[in-house]
Amino acid sequence: MSVERKISLTKKYMYSALIIAGAVVAAFGIRVLVGPRLKTANSGYRVVMGTFANITAVAGDSKTAGICVEAAFDKLKYVDEVMSDYKAESQLSQVNREAFGRPVHVDENLFEVLRISGEYSRQTENAFDITVGPIVDLWRQAQELKRLPTEAELAEARSRVGFGKLALNRADKTVRFGVKGMRLDLGGIAKGYAIDSAIEAMEKAGAVGGLVDLGGDVRCFGTPSDNKASWLVGLQDPAADDRLLLVLKLRDMAVATSGGYRRFTEIDGQRYSHIINPGAGASADELISVSIIAQTATAADTLATAVSVLGGEKGLELIDSLSETEAILVGAGKTAELIHTEGVRRYVDTTQAVPVYSTASKVAGQRKPWPKENQL
Repeated sequence: MSVERKISLTKKYMYSALIIAGAVVAAFGIRVLVGPRLKTANSGYRVVMGTFANITAVAGDSKTAGICVEAAFDKLKYVDEVMSDYKAESQLSQVNREAFGRPVHVDENLFEVLRISGEYSRQTENAFDITVGPIVDLWRQAQELKRLPTEAELAEARSRVGFGKLALNRADKTVRFGVKGMRLDLGGIAKGYAIDSAIEAMEKAGAVGGLVDLGGDVRCFGTPSDNKASWLVGLQDPAADDRLLLVLKLRDMAVATSGGYRRFTEIDGQRYSHIINPGAGASADELISVSIIAQTATAADTLATAVSVLGGEKGLELIDSLSETEAILVGAGKTAELIHTEGVRRYVDTTQAVPVYSTASKVAGQRKPWPKENQL
């Protein structure tokens, strides 16, 4: 069975009948020279933003490389302090508590995330919508109660959702809710924005190359520490924690994965993805996983969420309309189809005996090895 089989739609996509779900990854650094002058520093695994992070920096000397790593981590921690909805003292939590009664002033970073979110909401026809918080809360409650939300409950929650109900004042950097009970959820963008901010911090501190991995979402720039042209990022088969689906060759690019195989609600033996369709109020279950390759982690993060909601056909149409953006999708079902845009092939490393700078985190589950003819 050829992985180059194409379908006669308006777009051409590659299919493979694989039982997989690609997930990007948790990085580990390699402390070697990039030539006579460049050296690297690696953070090791640390916990930030509720997940594991790993950062590698390449610079002219070991001290500078180490400073770059710490600068990146400082930025990750800062974004978490401002944008976490699990921390009562964060600016985001303050907005969610107070923005219906009055305009709430926020710092420029949070305001920028809210502004960018509006752009992605329009671009994706509201498949990505940070005002989905009331529906997310309803599904969290459903998990605790072990029962599905009722139609009445979903309708009431949907009445408090919609980016048009959010008022942003750029001059004053203020946020105001138009409807009581609104809640912002930045789960589909905060990690990506944090990664981009960390990369920027490393560059300002003197890094000439580096990789930031935050909870499996990755962005890299420059070259790695062994004179290779690209960083190697492994996409894992989540049904087998010791096996990669494929290895991507990335330089000055990012990749992010969304999928219900990682986080889900189980009610009466049925799994429901944590990713919510803002319009329908239902969990987005057509695709097991969505990996997006883009120029920034913010774009990859938001688009992975949006495509999860849109589903395969509409999701691929969206990605096909964007420059420098590719998608790797895995459909639901026991015999899942791997679908990817044609441009993915230029990022795939077919060499097997290579070091991988970023390798997938462990995901429970097992399945039989796939046939060689089905491997990209």
